[in-house]
Amino acid sequence: MSGHSKWNNIKNTKGKMDALRGKTFTKYGKIISVAVKLGGGDPNSNPKLRDAIAKAKANNMPNDNITRCIKKALGEGSGGNYTDITYEGYGIGGSAVIVNCLTDNKNRTAGAVRHIFDKHNGSIGSSNSVSFMFDRLGQIVIDKNCGHEEDEILEWGLEAGADDVVTEDEVYTIITSPANFNSVRDYLEQKGLTFLSADVDLVPQNYVDLDDEQYEVFTKMIDEFEENEDVQDVYHNVNMKD
Repeated sequence: MSGHSKWNNIKNTKGKMDALRGKTFTKYGKIISVAVKLGGGDPNSNPKLRDAIAKAKANNMPNDNITRCIKKALGEGSGGNYTDITYEGYGIGGSAVIVNCLTDNKNRTAGAVRHIFDKHNGSIGSSNSVSFMFDRLGQIVIDKNCGHEEDEILEWGLEAGADDVVTEDEVYTIITSPANFNSVRDYLEQKGLTFLSADVDLVPQNYVDLDDEQYEVFTKMIDEFEENEDVQDVYHNVNMKD
């Protein structure tokens, strides 16, 4: 189920990828910048930066962009200080939504998130109001046209320490614990695999279905969250339609 939802979300955003590519690179640029400021610009001695670079590459950020982000962060001194903030709330139809942000202005971000919830018949909640409905899992999504058979992907995933490999019509999704995610991702990269996405996600324990009218309102809300420059990730428990 987790793999199905992850791939549906990817398919639903593929049509917007060109428009969102700059937003995606901005997102990982912020993550890299924070990692550099916390531990320096050498990924060999800065595990947070090494992980940030791996995530950026897994999401198709070019090496030149990554290098520029590191150089810029090293030259910024004390500027560009970002804070992680997570907001939880309810969308239309009682859907559960978690919005992770990285911001240099808490008031701006809080106001924007609250406005988006309110605008689409949702409501912002308190801490832990919906997070108990989600599990934290590593998910590595691989295109089936990767040149390797299902048995080989399964074998490599289990050898690397993955918990499960979910096979669908178009993709393989490798499920890991958060603790094993980096080692599994690195092992599969060494095998020459490239990923449609690779990240530690919040996966809902159960999913809800919305009617067509509710679904339209909900997807507009998610689009607005994803288009906000401070938003890094949006998680929810709605079954996405093809």
